[in-house]
Amino acid sequence: RHSGSLRDHHRMREAVDIAAWLRELGLERYVQAFQDNEVDAHSLPHLTAEDFKEMGVTAIGHRRLLLQAIADLQGSGASAVEPASEQITSGEGGNDAAERPSEAERRQLTVLFCDLVGSTALSARLDPEDMGHVIGIYQKCCTEVVERWGGHLARYLGDGALAYFGFPQAHEDDAERAVRAGLELVAAVARLETRDGAPFAARVGIATGLVMVGELIGEGAAKEQTVVGETPNLAARLQALATPGSVVISQATRRLVGAFFELADLGAQRFKGFGGPVRAWRVEGAGRAEGRFEALRGRHLIPLVGREEELQLLLARWRRAAEGEGQVVLLSGEPGIGKSRIVQALREHLAGQPYTPLSHYCSPYHTASALYPVIGLLERAAGFTRDDRPEARLEKLEALLAQGTEQLAETVPLIGDVLGVAAGERYPSPNLSPQRKAQRTLEVLVQQVEGLASRQPVLALYEDVHWIDPTTLAALGLLIERVQRLRVLVLITFRPEFDAPWSGHAHVTQLSLARLTRRHGATIVTRLAGGKAVPEEILAEIVARADGIPLFVEELTKAVLESGLLQDTGDHYELAGPLPPLAI
Repeated sequence: RHSGSLRDHHRMREAVDIAAWLRELGLERYVQAFQDNEVDAHSLPHLTAEDFKEMGVTAIGHRRLLLQAIADLQGSGASAVEPASEQITSGEGGNDAAERPSEAERRQLTVLFCDLVGSTALSARLDPEDMGHVIGIYQKCCTEVVERWGGHLARYLGDGALAYFGFPQAHEDDAERAVRAGLELVAAVARLETRDGAPFAARVGIATGLVMVGELIGEGAAKEQTVVGETPNLAARLQALATPGSVVISQATRRLVGAFFELADLGAQRFKGFGGPVRAWRVEGAGRAEGRFEALRGRHLIPLVGREEELQLLLARWRRAAEGEGQVVLLSGEPGIGKSRIVQALREHLAGQPYTPLSHYCSPYHTASALYPVIGLLERAAGFTRDDRPEARLEKLEALLAQGTEQLAETVPLIGDVLGVAAGERYPSPNLSPQRKAQRTLEVLVQQVEGLASRQPVLALYEDVHWIDPTTLAALGLLIERVQRLRVLVLITFRPEFDAPWSGHAHVTQLSLARLTRRHGATIVTRLAGGKAVPEEILAEIVARADGIPLFVEELTKAVLESGLLQDTGDHYELAGPLPPLAI
């Protein structure tokens, strides 16, 4: 066995290019980590899940994928010609890595089920080869859309496609990603055509819930990781409820996507296999929420807790800016720590003062879309609607830009080009090179802020700048260079991974939000409970599990209050039964 291991190691050293191997697995993001830790083909078979964790492979799905791929290399000797005569073991009497049992885990998962409408009629009309072509282009479309939104195409079931959002890769916004993928899917499938010109249509059902995921079943090429729970079944039922070209979501998904989408309530539905009625919603399109915080948290917020010093600092910088000494504040903190909440509190304090808010919201889905946050601001400020005629849009744009400048002849065609508004013969396009036109557009955007600040103080907010696109970043840098002589406070929020390049300026203040204390966490719980005391064991569990992250405190408290675990006795809550483990 030992000599067989040496032969396998020799073959792997000859055949395995680590970087190419990672690219084949779709894990090229870890090439640098492997190089930094001097992992080569010789040491590769000895790596464990703990080793990968230390190297920065935080996703459980990625660690399992790497372990399985290493086991596959060991089983084949990394050679397509000569199979390995013996398997590499993990120690005396140990088992091959491929034989290690897969551990199922409890995960929150958003499941998308897409169905090709009318496939039975198509198969009756088309010959098998043409039908195969139809299914092929449909499946290719599904794969491309799901993967673009960070989902995992689990399997095809005839003309149906089953996709997971939240496994093996989990994101903070998997429900939102699934709904955006569903909308894109029905639109993309509608653009497809058969060889005889017949149109396509798809319908999508999406559900979110707790499942057990990861157990391996089947053999050989049919081996796959199962998802056990009612969520996939609910997604399939919702798909059957959907009309062609529509997306229907469950109540749990609807709660997670907040106001990101316009929804139509389909009421309580009864599905076979489900004990009670199930609420369903049809997605009508994108919502009108101004930013992510408003979309997910709404406007009904509890008073700010534990951020009095930070808020006073922001108000002090605002007063200096309002007096003509422009200021910049870099507000950083981890997800859920309360960056957007303290911004909201600042705006509440300024509600009685005359000022102009300019709110820019960066998006994780538009990091490559030039000036995406600026376009969103201008469209909201101008009051554009989906039904506006081109002439109406031009008039609205003229009225908006006139608030900041008198030079409309240059400003309107440049900004109109950014917004896709045709300026027409009234405003001929300036004769500039592409590079000069791009630079001049950024300068005009800053001049708009200067013009507005000459009328009254301006609060220029840039939220989630860790997702900023390069062009908006350049425009922001230009504004920061000029803001010191303006009545402007530039407030920039971002997560710690973003390296803000402006910290060296004298008019720039850095403010990092720390986690809340236990006392502050307990205050949030009490306020969400309407001032009523909750059992000490519940309070201790919530505060410990949330670990000082205010968003987690709120979500856990709401989950407990909605679970039926507590009884309202009038002035306090009591446990209605044994305390189960709480999970975020």
